[in-house]
Amino acid sequence: MCELFAMSSRTPSTVNYSLHEFSRHGGLIHDNKSGWGIAYFSDQDAFIIREPLPASDSPWVDFVASQHLESRYVIAHVRRASRGEPALRNTHPFRRALGGRTHVFAHNGNLLGIHEIAAVRNLKRQPVGETDSELAFCLLLQRLDAVWDQPDVIPPLEARMDLFTNFCSEMTALGPANFLYADSDTLFVHGDRRVYEENGGFSEPRAPGLSMRHRDSCAQRPKWACDGLTVRHQDKRAVVFASVPLEEHGWEALPEGTAIASQNGVEMLRRSTLEAGRA
Repeated sequence: MCELFAMSSRTPSTVNYSLHEFSRHGGLIHDNKSGWGIAYFSDQDAFIIREPLPASDSPWVDFVASQHLESRYVIAHVRRASRGEPALRNTHPFRRALGGRTHVFAHNGNLLGIHEIAAVRNLKRQPVGETDSELAFCLLLQRLDAVWDQPDVIPPLEARMDLFTNFCSEMTALGPANFLYADSDTLFVHGDRRVYEENGGFSEPRAPGLSMRHRDSCAQRPKWACDGLTVRHQDKRAVVFASVPLEEHGWEALPEGTAIASQNGVEMLRRSTLEAGRA
């Protein structure tokens, strides 16, 4: 299964992501052998490193960890291919430009039938690869075009959240839809369902698809570390999201169909996409 990670922080923070545990997720233990990628936002743009190879065997993993890159928003993904061969064009996170800013997207799950949705036939942005995830991203941006209609003007958060929530609600009808999306101003996440390893196989999809932890619930120290992750903060206000809790305590499992918007390490909005789907 794929592994997701994201961070929203009040001040630029150093995230050393793929050290031990995440490298094992990339191929030493789990069957995540199809690629990995990580995006660090800087103002309106993002620095992204992706590779369609196992993270556990990659010298780039150690290189990224050694650079001490700082960012307020980070999105990372370790891939187990379900649709689309292991290739750079199919490796998350994906990026596109909209409203004079870089937008980044990663997904865990399978969206069966998304290629048959009528709206995808007239997409302004076409996917480069074959994944359902990139196609979903292009579809999301098509919806967001309605509010990102003025250059260099960030639309109201409520308007962006409305579109993101409705999009997530639509996608959950196709399959597990765990999303990380950032537009350089806000980090949006959607926790749905995911498969789990059980008895040598995989379970049916179930919640939680994502868990979260607030950094200000930790001790007051400039560094937070667990297996596979080290975060160094100038300011302790931050929130992190991961497919599974990275340590035993302090994590909140997101209920199925939970969309969250976080700015500068603060949860600004939370909505149920299950309720949106029934509206």
